[in-house]
Amino acid sequence: MVGAGRMGGAVGALLVKAGHPVFFSSRHPENLKDLTARLGPLAQAGPVQQAVAFGDVVVMVVPYAALEEIGKAHGPALAAKPLVMDVCNPIARRDGTDLVKWVGEQGGAGLASVKLLQGARIVRAFNGISYRRVGEIAHRAGGLVGVPIAGDDPKAITLAENLIRGMGFEPVLVGGLAMGKYLLPGTPLAEEHTPAEIRQIAAGLR
Repeated sequence: MVGAGRMGGAVGALLVKAGHPVFFSSRHPENLKDLTARLGPLAQAGPVQQAVAFGDVVVMVVPYAALEEIGKAHGPALAAKPLVMDVCNPIARRDGTDLVKWVGEQGGAGLASVKLLQGARIVRAFNGISYRRVGEIAHRAGGLVGVPIAGDDPKAITLAENLIRGMGFEPVLVGGLAMGKYLLPGTPLAEEHTPAEIRQIAAGLR
């Protein structure tokens, strides 16, 4: 996990519950002791460089403005991974209007992330579900909540789908990374939907 704030902590906790060893990282890893203590022996924490080296899969949950710096510092290591799950969203009030405009010019968050993390096998997921809800709605009885995903690399997509199912959701591939712009908060695919609803909404967006 690169980024262990509210959403990073919530997604990482679901991965731990699914039985995966998870290395949480942030700019201040000393602040993550309570999180790792709560999650038990499968969870540990340290600097970003260690997290990138540790994981077969790297989950990015940082402010979008940080992606460029991460790409410069860790680009080759990230490009060697079978999957980089991109949970980062460009938000004007946090990341700046210039960056949000640039992301739009690239064709949306999915295609922009590819330029910032060159060579990485990116799948966007969990972009439109609130960190407050993601833990509560996992493994929902009576039918799993759908998670729309977007990606271009078939092996990375399969890996992401398997991880998401293990976390208690039903992944729904809505298309390539060009569809990543439709996974943001405030778009029709955001919030909570059944897999069938996601397929219906996505069909109308293409």
